[in-house]
Amino acid sequence: MISPLVAVTGASGAVGSRVAARLARTGVPVRLLGRDPSRLPRLPGTVTAPPAPYGDGEAMHRALDGAHTLFLVSAHESPDRVMEHTTAVDAALAAGVERIVYVSFLGAAPDATFTFARDHWHTEAHIRMTGVRHTFLRDSWYLAAIPAMTGTDGILRGPGGEGRVSAVSHEDIADSASAVLLDEGRDHDGATYDLTGPEAFTLADAAAELSRCTGRTIRYVPETREEAYASRAHYGAEDWEVSGWVTSYEAIAAGELDTVSDSVPTLTGRPARNLATFLQENPDSYRHLLPDS
Repeated sequence: MISPLVAVTGASGAVGSRVAARLARTGVPVRLLGRDPSRLPRLPGTVTAPPAPYGDGEAMHRALDGAHTLFLVSAHESPDRVMEHTTAVDAALAAGVERIVYVSFLGAAPDATFTFARDHWHTEAHIRMTGVRHTFLRDSWYLAAIPAMTGTDGILRGPGGEGRVSAVSHEDIADSASAVLLDEGRDHDGATYDLTGPEAFTLADAAAELSRCTGRTIRYVPETREEAYASRAHYGAEDWEVSGWVTSYEAIAAGELDTVSDSVPTLTGRPARNLATFLQENPDSYRHLLPDS
């Protein structure tokens, strides 16, 4: 019996590429979608769809024709992201997709402190409204973001206060998503899984762990909201984008990202990675912080 076709969006990104590789290894038919097909991975047993931007309903419809399940990785942050998501969802249903597995965010809510988490809530609401079979994977902060947001000066700064975050690895997200996608039953229908690490830690804790790995002192410097906007002004980003950066820290301070879930071990059959394990497995993630870098 031939398995139903799974369409994987964002297949050139950190989550989508990992999920696509895992599905390909099982022999499940996979179609890779992206805005630029030339950037999509070349994986045995997969096919590449023509360019399919989320906001182009006709292109998405063509790309999804014949697919049974859509793995929908959220679009790049933009003022129009909810519209892009709803266009992609509607195109999927018009193309005959029967199931959507959507990558959302921990604590998604219409009044979430983290402004981008509000986009996820509105997307979830639209998917629910369509009546399509669905599963939501609400990822926490990425563990990879911890060293990435630490400057070469050895400072991790932001308005996170003394709040805690249950950051999760891309590998654990991909393993969890693959488990859901490969289960052709209905056990995951209507389910929302919080994908988190095994512990919630403060940003000061994170700095201490980075210090142990790098052999130099890494410090967390709490900022006020005003200081956070000022310290990021030199990037020249638009207001909505800077607001997203700042409010991601404020969500930590507000206690909205300290949920610790057992979804990763439940779905994968193994423990979720903590920060120490992630850093041990990914030394390149903090190479810019090493004393001789």
